[in-house]
Amino acid sequence: MIYLYDGTKEGFLTAFVTSFQDKNALLASSRIQLQIGAKPLIVETDFCVAKRAEERLTSFDRDCMHDLDRLLRSGDCDRDQTVLRYFRFLAEKKRSVWNMLSESAVIAAYECIQRVNIEIHRMKGFVRFTESASGALYAPISTDHEIFDLILPHFRARMPRFPFVIHDVKRKKAAVYDGQHTFIAPLDNAEILLSENELQWQSRWKKYFQSVNIPERERLKQQRGYLPIRYRKLMPEFQ
Repeated sequence: MIYLYDGTKEGFLTAFVTSFQDKNALLASSRIQLQIGAKPLIVETDFCVAKRAEERLTSFDRDCMHDLDRLLRSGDCDRDQTVLRYFRFLAEKKRSVWNMLSESAVIAAYECIQRVNIEIHRMKGFVRFTESASGALYAPISTDHEIFDLILPHFRARMPRFPFVIHDVKRKKAAVYDGQHTFIAPLDNAEILLSENELQWQSRWKKYFQSVNIPERERLKQQRGYLPIRYRKLMPEFQ
């Protein structure tokens, strides 16, 4: 049976409880290609069930909800099954299983979380802000995993006096800092009027890059290692 849930923590916990006795259960939080004749079960989120499941699971491992948050942020295509297998294993053992790295369910969860954490670390250096005519800073990103709100505190600490927006264009959401408060908001598209100062800096950057570039020694492979191509399409340096 395929159990469809809404992708939230509470939705997963409800689906987890609903499907626990089904050893062949498949969880899905997004549209998937079903086999002919397959009828998925749509699991409505039940916050009471989710709360009881959370209390039970955290009695086994107090850090497991943090792990769940990271896993549900993953953009991996097999994420839902990775989460299900890991938490089923945790529930069966009734104790923390995080150090059982010989178990396939734990290995898959560990590697999934590592990919999310690595991208969080990378984006602290890869996010590129542009200055709008109003003085606010704007940075579009398109990440593999849903981490736009997790990097917001880093930039708020780095730039406490500047309002800014980190726009996840893939998921159509934005993390906003208005100079005092932070919040998350839906954002489909954004048209930004760049400041004159920003335009000058971008022009100077291009001239600088051209002046230091050595065509005979471009070292493209090394450049891709430092800055993967998939992150470049929204950076002003590569426009």
